[in-house]
Amino acid sequence: MNGTVLGNVESIRYFLPEIVLVGTILAVIAFELLAGRGRAPEPPTAIGRRSPVCDGTLAIGLLGVAGSLAALLSLGYEGPLLLFEGAIAWDPFSIFFRWFFLAVAAAVLLIAHPYRPLVCLHYGEFVSLVVGTAFGMMLLASSTNLLLVYLALEMVSLPSYILAGFLRGDRKSSEAALKYAVYGAAASGAMLYGFSFLYGMTGSIHFFEMREAIASGGIPVVHLLVPIVLVLAGFGYKIAAVPFHMWAPDVYEGSATPITAFFSVGPKAAGLAVLIRFFHSVFAAGGEASLRVIGSVDWTLLLAILSAITMTLGNLAAIGQDNLKRMLAYSSIAHAGTMLMGAVVLGGSGVHAILFYLVVYAFMNLGAFLVVIAISIDKRRETIADFRGLGWRMPFLGVSMTVFLLSLTGVPPTAGFVAKFAILRALIEEEIYWLAVIGVLNTVVSLYYYARVIKAMFLDAPDPTEPALPSLSRIHLALLALFLVPTILLGFRFGVLDAIAAASRFLVVGS
Repeated sequence: MNGTVLGNVESIRYFLPEIVLVGTILAVIAFELLAGRGRAPEPPTAIGRRSPVCDGTLAIGLLGVAGSLAALLSLGYEGPLLLFEGAIAWDPFSIFFRWFFLAVAAAVLLIAHPYRPLVCLHYGEFVSLVVGTAFGMMLLASSTNLLLVYLALEMVSLPSYILAGFLRGDRKSSEAALKYAVYGAAASGAMLYGFSFLYGMTGSIHFFEMREAIASGGIPVVHLLVPIVLVLAGFGYKIAAVPFHMWAPDVYEGSATPITAFFSVGPKAAGLAVLIRFFHSVFAAGGEASLRVIGSVDWTLLLAILSAITMTLGNLAAIGQDNLKRMLAYSSIAHAGTMLMGAVVLGGSGVHAILFYLVVYAFMNLGAFLVVIAISIDKRRETIADFRGLGWRMPFLGVSMTVFLLSLTGVPPTAGFVAKFAILRALIEEEIYWLAVIGVLNTVVSLYYYARVIKAMFLDAPDPTEPALPSLSRIHLALLALFLVPTILLGFRFGVLDAIAAASRFLVVGS
């Protein structure tokens, strides 16, 4: 085994970033209790007004995330490790996702701060839930133990259910939380059932011991196929892959838009990370460049079929959507299928492509949702009709949204094109041509519904009875520029792909 196994006491040092997040949650709760003592509740008309308490809560949350990043940076990297007696992996793959989740959490906290329905409306609970979800996502991406995978998945899911229903009194938000919880419970139950099969067949809950048992042979194909499908139900639900996607459109539409943006990037990436680690650690063996399927089930073909169906259904369903959040929900489903294409490729190239795609997807998807948030500060503006004439009324928002949508499509010279090119190149190198062709055709389909929004912004006249759009807050202006610049520049820098691949080299610890 390449990874050194550390005991519980020795592992605490490498768990410091997560410990800092737990301390941040406690600090936010304590600050809210102390600062709110004796303070009269604010009237509904004051919601959205700047408040010292809300600013302090945000500062503590951001400082906690920054402290976790600093702790992560201070640890460095001297080789792959297995923490807490083999339950958690410390390798480039998990380190990459720790950085990714912390960055997404910080961005969402900033995005939500000027948003009227959230600011000073249980804002401390909001910050605590986002930071707590980030903690669960970091744990999920590094788990190498079936029991810890389940616990980490629930640590991501339970705060997400609360966040989905965070707009108290809003019927759509309550419906979103209920559907999210019901589908999540069913998916978790199916996944646990699959785990029980694997434990019964292999006699272990540790990934690498399970791999050794499967590699030894003697387990019939039917016995392996059933748990693989059941486990895919749990992971597929988290990334909204077909047919486990039914919750996504309603949850995305009903949740507050900053929370929807968070769901579209954070938990989805966490589900994808644990899916990659599980299949590459349990059902594959060999070096990074020469991985091969072990056991009697060709799970790569199963993932390829799931990827093709997910892309196709997501894009076709998005065509008829008039609500932009529902459209982006189906778009998110299609992008999950695109990223699954990389998981089909055995070896480092496919995983490298997924990691790069996730970075680009975070920029362009958070940017698109940020535009929706920016024009919805004072009222709901979520339909395509609400975007009519936006390119002329607020040119910077219109141009930014156009860039984000073209990048989501994969049109050159945007970063989305480079990301999709990386996925397709990995497939072609492995001679999986049929899946690459389906991916290209789905890109063409997606152009249609993204172009509808661009047409509304620049070719349709605005409604003359529509009141003036709210001015862009300084926080949103800075974030929009932060998302926009890489979305453009990475489209001209193909070398960045190799740099990210080198910095986050995929390792199956213990191979």
